[in-house]
Amino acid sequence: MHELSIANGIVEMCAECAGDARVIRVRLEIGRLSAVLPDAVRFCFDVCARNTVVEGAELEIVETQGLALCRDCNHEVPMAALVGRCTCGSANLRVIAGEELRIKDMELA
Repeated sequence: MHELSIANGIVEMCAECAGDARVIRVRLEIGRLSAVLPDAVRFCFDVCARNTVVEGAELEIVETQGLALCRDCNHEVPMAALVGRCTCGSANLRVIAGEELRIKDMELA
């Protein structure tokens, strides 16, 4: 479960940035094509946050849709998986959104 190491990294980064302040809320952006399970991150986040300035913080996860650009017709194609086809029939796609995994912001007390 790589979500445990991801959650641990998020907690460590938030704690480092917060210094002595208490973290009240963390907002993450997780792309649907990132192969990261939001529910697993949520569970692991609470475990990793214990005994840190992040403990008790609300975790808000914003899931971003997958989107690709067709290299043949330049059409944007919604993606539910990393493999897909454009309406023109081409599979020559470049993913432009949906692989994100980032801390958008955090609220401190």
